Formats: sequence, structure tokens, C-alpha cells
Amino acid sequence: MSPAVFRRPGRHRVAVLVRHGLLPIELGIPHRIMGKALSAAGEPLYEVVTCALEPGPVRTDADFTVTVEHGPEALAEADTVIVPAAHEDDPTYTEGRLTPAQADALARVRPGARIASICTGAFVLAAAGLLDGRRATTHWASCDRLQRLYPAVKVDPDVLYVDDGSVLTSAGVASGIDLCLHMVRGDHGAAVANDVARRTVVPPHRDGGQAQYVRRPVPEPQLRTTGAARAWALRHLERPVTLRELAEKESMSVRTFTRRFREEAGTSPLQWLTRQRIERARHLLESSDLPVERVAAESGFGTAASLRQHFQAALGVPPAAYRRTFRTAAGR
Repeated sequence: MSPAVFRRPGRHRVAVLVRHGLLPIELGIPHRIMGKALSAAGEPLYEVVTCALEPGPVRTDADFTVTVEHGPEALAEADTVIVPAAHEDDPTYTEGRLTPAQADALARVRPGARIASICTGAFVLAAAGLLDGRRATTHWASCDRLQRLYPAVKVDPDVLYVDDGSVLTSAGVASGIDLCLHMVRGDHGAAVANDVARRTVVPPHRDGGQAQYVRRPVPEPQLRTTGAARAWALRHLERPVTLRELAEKESMSVRTFTRRFREEAGTSPLQWLTRQRIERARHLLESSDLPVERVAAESGFGTAASLRQHFQAALGVPPAAYRRTFRTAAGR
């Protein structure tokens, strides 16, 4: 019997399944984001290991290999399995079929484990039947192929990531950061995820529904941007903020501002504003004893009923239940 792969009882166990043609950056994302998530006492919350279809060297798409200590036995012990993209031995290029080794490895994943993909790792999940009847995404350039090979999958080409319960998929490369932060946020709350993001120097939150392809991520020098309006809105979340006010901050018409905002942020101004207010509410619920009515006022929802409606729609739980979960988890 092989020795246990995971050695630290009590931590959430994450296994990253790599294959030949691995994109090194995608292997680093779970190790950096989840591997660096800390409790309020400074203890690691996850144990992250890399595994392959068999231990040994794994070729990357760069000019080096990585040596992987663990084989597929790690999948049987994992609470979360993450499948990054690879450019060899991939169902993307084998007409949608898993290799026998891939099928045997995925059969080891225990019932109830969470499984996620980064970029075209979604093709592995789809080939295993894990995405049938589910919404899913992958890199925008591969969405048509994913839909063609797996018609039972509800492919959404426009989003950064999709959380469909125990199965999650993300778009190209960097969206794996957003997905891993999303999982940390769901497991341990916004404060922990924001701490990881701050230490990694990445945005603390990009919503899964945000467009994966932003037309103008770096505005052309001659064009006026919407950055000042966003910064102003973040300083005034507690008060009503209208689209006309935001447009006036940039001396634009509402129509021009709305178009420019979506080009730069990948979402509409009002959707962005609601997301920022939800994040403010999460922070207050985790870090303060303010009553829900005050949290609603401080985050700009106005009433407790409005906060509950938006919070439930976005996170699937009411504010009071969220507070009980994450203040207890943080030992407050």
C-alpha cells in the first residue's frame, strides 16, 4: 500500500493533475493562490500537491520539464482536484476521447470531491462526462471546439469562470487566478481571499460573469477612461450612485460612458457597482458586529431586504448565514 500523499490532517487537500505539454503558469496558480491562503492564526488552510498520470518528468510547453513526485493515487485523497491545460495527450486533439490512463486516473476521484479546470483542462472534464448538462467555459478560442465535441455541455464563451456546484471551469490562463480566489473565498470568506490577492498583487475580485475578453484592457492614450469614475464610486458606495453621475465624472454622455466602461471592465456599470457593494457587505459581515440593517446602509443597498435579495442572488445564502459561517471559521 502506497504511503499517504497528504501529510497535514485538517487542511483542505488539493491535487493538481498535470499532463505532458503543461503550461507552467497554470501549475503555479493553485500552488500560489490556495497554497498561500492562511487562517487568522497564520496557519495554511490548504495542502496542495502536484500529481501526474505516473510519477516522473512531465514536459512543459516551455523548454524545461518538471519532476512530479506523485501519481494518480493523490486524486483519491483530494478534496479538490484541479486540471490545468496541456498541449499534448489532450482530448482537445484526440477527437474528444480520454486516454485509458486519463480515464483510470479520473476514476480515482472520490465522490463528493470538487473538481475544477483551468483553460482547456475543461476538455478533460468534458471527455469524462463531468460537464454533461452543466454550464462550463474554457479559453475563448476553444469554446467552439468544446461545444462541437461535447454538445451536452452548455458552453458559455463570454465569462471568466463558471461555478456549477462541485464542478468549476475557467477561461484562459489568468482566469485560473480568479477561479482559485473564488474557491478560497467560498471556502474561507472574502478576508482570506483578499489577503491572498493582496500578497500576490492581483485584483481581489473579478466576478465569474465578467467578460473573458476585454476589448480595451489598456486604453488608447488619446481616449478618456472610466477609471476616475470607478475610484469615485468606490469611495461613495454607501450613497445612491446613478449612471448619469458616473458619466459626468468623466465628462461623457451616459451612452458613451456605458460603452467605454464595458470595453474596459468587461461588465456594465450597474453590474460592477452591485458587485462592489456585495464585496463591501461581505467584508463588513466578516469583520464587524454591525447589524444587517447597518451593513445594508454602509454598503449602499439601503435596506436589509434589498441586501438580502442581492446577497442571496449573488452568493446563494442570506447575510446572516454568511456571517455565521465565516466569523465562526475565522475564530472571531
